[in-house]
Amino acid sequence: MLNIFSFKTNNLQKVIISAENLKSGIFLFFFISLIFQNTFSQNINIEILRKINLERNPSLDAGFRKLTNSITYTDIGTPVILFTVAAIKHDSVAKRKAVYIGSSLLLSAAISGIIKKAVKEPRPFVTYPEIQKLTKAGSDSFPSGHTTDAFSLATSLTLAYPKWYVAVPAYTYASAIGYSRMHLGVHYPGDVLVGALIGSGTAFLTHKINYWLAKK
Repeated sequence: MLNIFSFKTNNLQKVIISAENLKSGIFLFFFISLIFQNTFSQNINIEILRKINLERNPSLDAGFRKLTNSITYTDIGTPVILFTVAAIKHDSVAKRKAVYIGSSLLLSAAISGIIKKAVKEPRPFVTYPEIQKLTKAGSDSFPSGHTTDAFSLATSLTLAYPKWYVAVPAYTYASAIGYSRMHLGVHYPGDVLVGALIGSGTAFLTHKINYWLAKK
């Protein structure tokens, strides 16, 4: 009975410490995002966006729309497929990796959503009517949720499977998603950059917490 109580106490302590680490990480992402949003020159932001959006090749518009919309299916499909394959093969390690990737995506999306609600930055095409909106855009602009998701997926995949043939296509895809948000006129460069930092940082944070829990 004493051993059972000790086991439960130790697990509870690990959960509490992990929650504290997670909370600290969220506050850190929020703080860094606010600093960046307040210091990054809006003139630089809009000038870069004008060049990308207004001087774009229109023949690429349809392709970038398909690319930018693909992230939703990729984010959902990747951990689900990985977990399903692992379950079929009875591979507990691969299942844990799939859960880690999924949890990283959920956490990064939550952090991005919280910052969006706190900052409430209008979309560039609202503030600057000359910017051409070429795809749907729902919530506030800062940070880019699509880019956050893409870099969370790329980083978590790379950490789970540290091979160049995983990292190169994953980060190429994530970078293309980020660029597509500017090409299509729905995000500033600063939105994309911070989204990439949040997505990558969240994946690292989740990886460290999972590693610490497994080690303990």
